[in-house]
Amino acid sequence: MTPAVKTLEKAGVAFSTASYAPDPRRPAYGEEAARALDLSPDEVFKTLLARLDDDRLVVAIVPVSAQLDLKALARAAGARKAVLAAPAEAERATGYVVGGISPLGQKRRLAIFLDTSAEARATLYVSGGRRGLEICLAPDDLVRATGARLAPVARR
Repeated sequence: MTPAVKTLEKAGVAFSTASYAPDPRRPAYGEEAARALDLSPDEVFKTLLARLDDDRLVVAIVPVSAQLDLKALARAAGARKAVLAAPAEAERATGYVVGGISPLGQKRRLAIFLDTSAEARATLYVSGGRRGLEICLAPDDLVRATGARLAPVARR
């Protein structure tokens, strides 16, 4: 299994997994996961990395149905500006490939910000650490397992 799954098992967190066959020609991995698993794009969350103006990398977790608000992320992280990290940089920092980056079990411990919309959900789905694998868990368990901070970082 992936480092994400191992992290949850080690922490004793209740979760389930769902798999699908990813299409390598589709770059919208979160949308593809929602479609393939017959889920609402509001319950599937994507994991994005951003670089702050003070050179820190941070992780944002937002619904597939929304976009990351980089200004809001910068504010939440105590910075002035944020830009999306380059795919290669995100892969080096997390140990995962783009399209399969999980907020769990990352190679480097980074600050994580989970959009506040997660609070309204009983469960949500995040990448399980490879394309085609999703993890379903309670938002509170995701926060505990990652040390994430809740912040309004999504824009509709």
